[in-house]
Amino acid sequence: MLHAGTRCSRVVGSQPFVACKAGAQHIGCSLGSKPFFGVDTLAYSGRRVLHRQLRSATVTMAKVDDPSQAFHSGQAKARSALDEMSSTGEFKRTDSTYRDHIKKGTRFEPEAGRYHLYIAYACPWASRCLAVRNLKGLQDAIGLSVTHSTWQRTKPDTDDEHCGWAFAGPEDPPLHSSTGYGEFSTEGCIPDNVNGAKFVRDLYEKVDDNAGKYTVPVLWDKKENTIVSNESSEIMRMFNSEFNDIAKTPDLDLYPKDLWSVIEEVNSWVYPTINNGVYRCGFATTQKAYDTAFGELCASLDRAEEILGKQRFIAGSRFTEADLRLFVTLIRFDEVYAVYFKTNRRLIREYPNLKNYTAEIYQMPGIADSVNMQHIKMHYYTSHPKLNYYAVIPKGLEGTDAEWWKKPHNRDSHLGSVDV
Repeated sequence: MLHAGTRCSRVVGSQPFVACKAGAQHIGCSLGSKPFFGVDTLAYSGRRVLHRQLRSATVTMAKVDDPSQAFHSGQAKARSALDEMSSTGEFKRTDSTYRDHIKKGTRFEPEAGRYHLYIAYACPWASRCLAVRNLKGLQDAIGLSVTHSTWQRTKPDTDDEHCGWAFAGPEDPPLHSSTGYGEFSTEGCIPDNVNGAKFVRDLYEKVDDNAGKYTVPVLWDKKENTIVSNESSEIMRMFNSEFNDIAKTPDLDLYPKDLWSVIEEVNSWVYPTINNGVYRCGFATTQKAYDTAFGELCASLDRAEEILGKQRFIAGSRFTEADLRLFVTLIRFDEVYAVYFKTNRRLIREYPNLKNYTAEIYQMPGIADSVNMQHIKMHYYTSHPKLNYYAVIPKGLEGTDAEWWKKPHNRDSHLGSVDV
């Protein structure tokens, strides 16, 4: 009998893949000295027996091996977003753990060449940091590494089954999903030329991390060989204000003092119901949790649509960090969230104001370089076996609606100025 927890290696053609849990994964495998035969060599009755065994093992595994259950019971720390589930099926994102600040006269001085930013194009939190780096003209002052978008086993030669961000070079061969499916290009990846890390997890372990959640962005201090921050909202503000002596566009202020209260008020509903709201929908494991998140998301999208019908930007007449925070979710919405996270009441391109607003921001200098739709789709559709086991990526829109964010917009007719 095939037992949950038995290790196996799946073989595709003549190439073996990484070890995985037998019960949840594959039909053609070898258990010790007693081999199971491939599906094509099994008799019909044998296939039925084996499939029943696999289903039984999968159910058993779900009961004993689900990291999210250990997380919400207090038995373990979350090591990825998929672990951060409550006992009622709600997605509960935990706070970032590295919160130091770059500022003149402190341990972390704002110096050119001292800091390195680790991101994934797929991650909305990381990409908004990259967008601010670009807008402020800090490309020459702050280095950059970009992970592959498909999560990989971060300890492939051990029993540790954590999957997370992996580094690759653009000339490296394609990677496969953690379940062994697909071939996903390394185009657009930038390896870690600072620490030589193979995985983002390596960076955290280098500083003796004990939080266990290996996220991007990571802002790294090369001088002290440590993590400064992994909180994207704070990295954005550091890039905005602390590097003005070396920034190419120091006069651009995405967090102007006279708009602080307005920006914070906008962030107070955009983050929980839109930015995090799509994740609350997609990762919900009960109908009630999904329905609550979905209702809040739709109400906030309607609210944003109404606001943008009266003013050019979400916090008023000026482009601010609040717009970037909203943009990173809107640009991913039609291609990923509406399908993958079941946020399918309306697409962004069906909201006249949100559609044109998204297009205007995308077309600002420096923003398009922070958006890589190939990486975005690749990550979501290939990194979460619970949601898309075979890592099949939808093709997306074709014809006149394809890449609508690159088409002309009408926001110039709204009051307000663009200072970027």
